[in-house]
Amino acid sequence: MSREYPIIAVTGSSGAGTTTVKRTFERMFAREDVHAAFVDGDAFHRYTREELARIFREEPERKNQLSHFAVEANLLDRLEALFLEYGEHGSGTYRHYIHAEDKQMIEAGHQVGTFTEWQPLPCGTDLLFYEGLHGGLVTAEHDIARHVDLLVGVAPTMNLEWIQKIDRDIKLRGYSQEAVIDTILGRMNDYVRYIQPQFSRTHINFQRVPTVDTSNPFEVQDIPNDAESFVVIRFRDPSTVDFPWLLAMIQDSFMSRPHTLVVPGARMSLAIELILAPLVRHLLAQRRFR
Repeated sequence: MSREYPIIAVTGSSGAGTTTVKRTFERMFAREDVHAAFVDGDAFHRYTREELARIFREEPERKNQLSHFAVEANLLDRLEALFLEYGEHGSGTYRHYIHAEDKQMIEAGHQVGTFTEWQPLPCGTDLLFYEGLHGGLVTAEHDIARHVDLLVGVAPTMNLEWIQKIDRDIKLRGYSQEAVIDTILGRMNDYVRYIQPQFSRTHINFQRVPTVDTSNPFEVQDIPNDAESFVVIRFRDPSTVDFPWLLAMIQDSFMSRPHTLVVPGARMSLAIELILAPLVRHLLAQRRFR
């Protein structure tokens, strides 16, 4: 937990939908006049795309051993140092990883699959917002989760997560379906070892569950839309949640367990704002009274 400056982390796998949750936070921050320092977890990958491709060409056996989910493929010491420094001083260094959809950065001369230079975080921010793979990671060498004040997990049902990743990587990043499937299969061991355990450490999990047939996620198909899904929201500490108020505010929502709220997919953004806005205000109020 940070002492001076709050840290919010949204963690989830590639294609899970963390960016959608990030955009909801951005709207919330704008409305609440919260000035956030935004950090992308991909910026802490150890290798550029070309460096990783070269490793796989020279050592093909490492293709199933070195994924972006793995500890050894990321600069987790720098990520943990950033969280520690920001929590104490509101400062730190970060960079960007360039994706194919980062049109403005590509037009500015950056190449897809590379990094920008490390630079200081903006001054005078109210909190740090991290979106990426390892916001709740705990290993023998690293305990990133302990620095996070509000840890949010985004974990759709497995088949839906794969459908979303295949659709994104084909349409936005130019990969073939076969290449994306190979990536999914190659990362499976690291997914189970490093990604899934984080969802037991989160304060809140958002899990989108489709209500249409996704039995074969590797068949080309449209992503189920919001109206074709429910969102299962699990709270680690239900005693802090006003469930009657949420049930009244979110039409057609219901409780499936004492710590779990289920809402229609079309009302996911509303649910995120109703649930998380009071928590953000609480974090900032604690900071002001320190």
